[in-house]
Amino acid sequence: MRSKKSLPNLLAEQSTFDWHPPGLVAGVDEAGRGPLAGPVVAAAVILDDQNPIAGLADSKVLTAAKREKLYDEIRAKALCFCIAEASVEEIDTVNILQATMLAMSRAVTGLRLKPVRVLVDGNRLPPLDVPGEAIVKGDALVQSISAASILAKVTRDRWCQQLHEQYPQYGFDAHKGYGTAVHLAALREHGACPEHRRSFAPVAQAGLLVR
Repeated sequence: MRSKKSLPNLLAEQSTFDWHPPGLVAGVDEAGRGPLAGPVVAAAVILDDQNPIAGLADSKVLTAAKREKLYDEIRAKALCFCIAEASVEEIDTVNILQATMLAMSRAVTGLRLKPVRVLVDGNRLPPLDVPGEAIVKGDALVQSISAASILAKVTRDRWCQQLHEQYPQYGFDAHKGYGTAVHLAALREHGACPEHRRSFAPVAQAGLLVR
């Protein structure tokens, strides 16, 4: 027979488990907050429990080839997904954090099916019209967030490849816009291109824009 003394502990443990209504859950993540150029890209994904995808993980720990393969599989097997972005102009106008929230909101709003709950990687929630939860390291813990991280990362990497073809002097194909030594040296030598974020200090210090 369980003693009365143990009952409060049992109740305390039970109270830590949240109940959520049944329905579709969307995972959300972004790519491109840190780079010095280009849009910030966000994705929202609702996975199909009846059509699982093997190998989902935080996009940062996957090889480029594995991300590309999973990108195609996610788009084929997910119940629905949406990829959205906030532009360089929006980043420079409202700051990178608010632009990231804007891109995430757009991704959720653009879903063909409406989720009952949204799980977002990180510690902040964008404006949503459905219940949401921010999960630190969610891209490694929640499969739908992992899927969103892959869609966002591949989309932005492809954008960087296209930018490299237009402005090869910066090396966007390698550093993906991050402030590496090579990128900073190119900024000092050539100035910034139109896709650089002028509100970021290294770009502001680079001076004349390359056209």
